Amino acid sequence: MSNDGIRARLLLQRPAFTLDVDLALPGRGFIALFGPSGCGKTTCLRALAGLERARPGLVQVQGATWQDDAAGVWLPTHQRALGYVFQEASLFEHLSVRGNIAYAQKRAQRSGRGAAAVALDQAVELLGLAGLMDQGAATLSGGERQRVAIARALAAEPRVLLMDEPLAALDAGRKAELLPYLEALQRTLAIPVVYVSHAVDEVARLATHMVLLDAGRVRASGSTEDLLARLDLPLAQGDAAATLVEGTLLRHDSAEHLSTLAFAGGELHVGSSTARPVGQRLRVRVQARDVSLTLARQSGTSILNIVPATVTGLREDSPGQWMVALDAGGARLLARITQRSVHALGIAPGRAVFAQVKGVALLD
Repeated sequence: MSNDGIRARLLLQRPAFTLDVDLALPGRGFIALFGPSGCGKTTCLRALAGLERARPGLVQVQGATWQDDAAGVWLPTHQRALGYVFQEASLFEHLSVRGNIAYAQKRAQRSGRGAAAVALDQAVELLGLAGLMDQGAATLSGGERQRVAIARALAAEPRVLLMDEPLAALDAGRKAELLPYLEALQRTLAIPVVYVSHAVDEVARLATHMVLLDAGRVRASGSTEDLLARLDLPLAQGDAAATLVEGTLLRHDSAEHLSTLAFAGGELHVGSSTARPVGQRLRVRVQARDVSLTLARQSGTSILNIVPATVTGLREDSPGQWMVALDAGGARLLARITQRSVHALGIAPGRAVFAQVKGVALLD
């Protein structure tokens, strides 16, 4: 791994739990630490930050060593060039938005940190804070508070931004409000963002890389697209299983209120996306429950998206239900179908089918 990423080996033992991970993470993009409650996500994040000490431990970020027990190196949290966003924003209530951000800037200047990962005025613009800068922190909504907390973390000129379930304390409306701002950061930041979540829809929408944790250990690590499609992982189980497909916005049909996305396996029609320019690269999320299979291309159907595919694997998902992995010209899909359908269609690896995709959700 090049020195612009994150390298960490962490062993942290408690009476009823042990975190034992070896991580090699990319140097930019959103990196999700994902898994069920109690699997070690937050503990891992806190160990990276130095809020909890792994023994032995190694933490290297963007070429800087923050911990190396073999060499006797340990930097306390305040000496690590990081930004940390908690579930609760924890702003200074007596200060304005500007004052909260300025406080972080002053701390960064005193620590002698290098150039900011993103210019502060750019962060303020990306997070939609320009009109709130003189407003008191105590008057902000939950979503606004988290946006300020993120801007304050970026004002500290971090080498890495750590986010511990920043949407967990928000209701559905505030989450929907904040997600587009996180997506803007995902496209813009030149540093890694390690993002803790137990919500697969958030991970699918934001993360370019995923670490799947289970009982304090890494079960899998890799691109989000790869892990979501793996039949041997719990991500590809149950009603929420879904895959990601990347493509290029090909055209808009204003009369039909549809947009067309060109991807490796052909074309997908989605709800009108005229706010996005033709030629833009986009990701879509396709849920396994919205994919059905047929041996011949159907006509006279309301389903608009029908693409040729090849079965690459299958696994029993629950009594009477099977998960089928598909290759659609290099793009990966999952289909959740009945056991009867598996037998009736002769579904097996190598079988040529047509995937009928009922629903497609735009993410980018």
